[in-house]
Amino acid sequence: MLTASRASPLIGSWSTLAWVMLTGLLVVGPVALVQGRPEGLDRGAMTWLAIAGFGNIAGLLLVYTALRIGKVGVIAPISSTEGAIAAVIAVVAGETLGVWTAFALIIVAAGVVLAARPAEPEEAGHDDPRAALLALAAALAFGAGLYATGRASLDLPIAWAVLPPRLLGVVFVTVPLALSGRLLLTRKAVPFVVASGLAEVAGFVSYALGARHGIAIAAVLASQFAALAAVGAAVFFKERLTRVGVAGVVVIAVGVAVVSALQA
Repeated sequence: MLTASRASPLIGSWSTLAWVMLTGLLVVGPVALVQGRPEGLDRGAMTWLAIAGFGNIAGLLLVYTALRIGKVGVIAPISSTEGAIAAVIAVVAGETLGVWTAFALIIVAAGVVLAARPAEPEEAGHDDPRAALLALAAALAFGAGLYATGRASLDLPIAWAVLPPRLLGVVFVTVPLALSGRLLLTRKAVPFVVASGLAEVAGFVSYALGARHGIAIAAVLASQFAALAAVGAAVFFKERLTRVGVAGVVVIAVGVAVVSALQA
């Protein structure tokens, strides 16, 4: 999110998404090709892959658009609820959680929101209000995509589970923009889009591996990216982290420790 927040104002949300997806495809595509068509790639798996692909693409586009008009500290806590949304979907779909594990996950989710809060309440008011709505829409799209990725990872190799967003992104975003002459890239934006693409693939691979042991737990723990983004924004972009934000980081650490202990 930090690197994307630098690239999006430079080249626009659509071009940022296009280059991030292309970078990811160049990393994941060759691995999937070497592995060949997996045995578990049936109609059900294809459905989950499609949901994962379009959910991730829609979420990224919404977040990148929000970052053009809003602050990281405002957008991160809202979009980070994707983990909670995916966890709710998983529980509704039949995944069971122990009472204490569920309570610990709620603690982690609360800590993420606290850690990613903006420095000053009134400061957030200077942002375009559409940024919050875009972040909320992104959370819903990401939540559905996260759950679908988790389901796909149960039956498919990890490379295939994380391939769809990159492939669909290149087909429906990168290629059309390139053909229409609207695909932008500046020298200053190059390191940001490449770093975003690599980080995005690494994050989804890690999540897919964790989801094999429980989608709800993996989804909530993965949402800690928001807290890390808030801390990173404070360090690199001078966005002030409040005492509430610091408390949120502590709450996350406690929650993760509890979840780890319960799963051990």
